[in-house]
Amino acid sequence: MLSKLVNLFIGIKQPPAKKDEKEKKETKKASDQKSIRKGELGEYKVNIQLDQMPKEYKHLTDILLPNPKAKSGYSQIDHVLLTPYAVFIIETKNYSGEIKGGKEDKQWTVNKRFRMMNPFYQNYGHVESIRSMIRIEKEQIVSLVSFTRRCTFSVDPELRKISSNELIVYDIELTEFIHRKITRFRALQKEERFSSEQIESMYTTLAKENITDAKIRAAHVEGLSQNSINSGSNHCKTCGKRVTEKIAAYCLSNREKFKGNVYCFEHQKVL
Repeated sequence: MLSKLVNLFIGIKQPPAKKDEKEKKETKKASDQKSIRKGELGEYKVNIQLDQMPKEYKHLTDILLPNPKAKSGYSQIDHVLLTPYAVFIIETKNYSGEIKGGKEDKQWTVNKRFRMMNPFYQNYGHVESIRSMIRIEKEQIVSLVSFTRRCTFSVDPELRKISSNELIVYDIELTEFIHRKITRFRALQKEERFSSEQIESMYTTLAKENITDAKIRAAHVEGLSQNSINSGSNHCKTCGKRVTEKIAAYCLSNREKFKGNVYCFEHQKVL
């Protein structure tokens, strides 16, 4: 007791208590939830737009389908929009910064630092998975990749032309591009490709095949996390440790804190 009073009197500061494991886990959980909320906000914005499409259109969100050709055995597809003129398969991305890449490049970059798989290569697997389920021609599908407006595109100009069946768009212009694409289909072919009965049948088939089991979905996500470590720029700037795509994307989307660099979770905490 006397020593405490002496320390207090002469102003000696006690060393701060170390964070216990519970507090560390809570900090990590809060960080992960913040990242997830950003992704959920992007998904919510897309869902609102798709909900406002004509009543005869049908759409599904976040569907997990069996795919023997995929490493995980499944394809997880953000959005599918069924219309009388085409089926739109939509992949959403939640990045911030310059998105750079060519149509045929296997990898694109974010801010010239972080490598990401060409999203159209990724969506190709989704296209083939959908086609195997509902038995339609490749020409009847539009592969559409949506990024948030926090990005700028430095991509093949062909991917922005409405004549292409592979389109890259900002989330705020998603429905604009869909309407423009349908208008083009209508002008070229005059008649609808799919009747309302066919649209309903496709919708029912995909909804039935959609896997909702929480354990299977969790295992799929975990598998993707393990396989998402790329070579090159997604290493911690401090220790050189490889990080997952999710962690790299989180760092790159927080430019004020990380200055365009990537850090592992441990070194994020000391910045």
